[in-house]
Amino acid sequence: MISETKQVGLDGSLDDLLNQHFAGRVVRKDLTKLVKEGANVPVYVLEYLLGQHCASDNEEIIQDGLTTVKRILAENYVRPDEAEKVKSIIRERGSLKIIDKVTVKLNEKRDVYEALLSNLGTKGIEISTGTVRQYEKLLAGGIWSIINMEYFYEEGQKGSPFIARELKPIQMPNMDMEELFEGRRHFTEDQWLDVLLRSTGIEPTHFDKRVKWHLLARMIPLVENNYNVCELGPRGTGKSHIYKEISPNSILISGGQTTVANLFYRFSQK
Repeated sequence: MISETKQVGLDGSLDDLLNQHFAGRVVRKDLTKLVKEGANVPVYVLEYLLGQHCASDNEEIIQDGLTTVKRILAENYVRPDEAEKVKSIIRERGSLKIIDKVTVKLNEKRDVYEALLSNLGTKGIEISTGTVRQYEKLLAGGIWSIINMEYFYEEGQKGSPFIARELKPIQMPNMDMEELFEGRRHFTEDQWLDVLLRSTGIEPTHFDKRVKWHLLARMIPLVENNYNVCELGPRGTGKSHIYKEISPNSILISGGQTTVANLFYRFSQK
């Protein structure tokens, strides 16, 4: 997701290029911060919802979209401390759409796929084979999703009474590299450098080119296997920002809390 602060590029506004060639994937980071202050929700969940409801230059539409996003979070996002309340609502109503992280595994004994919902704290939820085939990332670390949950209980049943009837990924379940390559062709190298920095929540117009390359170097571990980075500096300089906010698959270790053996042996096994 990309921020949308205005900057003029060689071929017109960088924002215009992004909206033209990556339609529906551009998110204003200031809106993310505005909503996040009142909700303990992963950034990529907020960005998906904002991309769905606030993708406009019209301030009135944006404000209406913000209201919608806040309502969705209030009604559908499962907070761990309210898990039992949400379970009760699903049971009493029979169904409810919720936002949660879904991880799937195959139950060989029953020959069915079963899901674990992280915040709801419920496992053994049957999920269709078709859904798993469509979104294979469910089997490899899980995906934040909007799930239509149903409840059906009968005496003697072996599985969970909760059923994941419909699932819509919030995180990208698959990566279309050709789409990315095609969009990239419309940007100069300098423009693309700015786009990459914006995707991390950093506004590139505040930095010279050398600093931009330094900030970009922080993202190397996200694209290069077995690449470790050790960065020294005072607190509040953004050293851990990227790893906490951009990817749920990175491992961040604060200084003084690890050893060389942990870095180069233990974590290489994961």
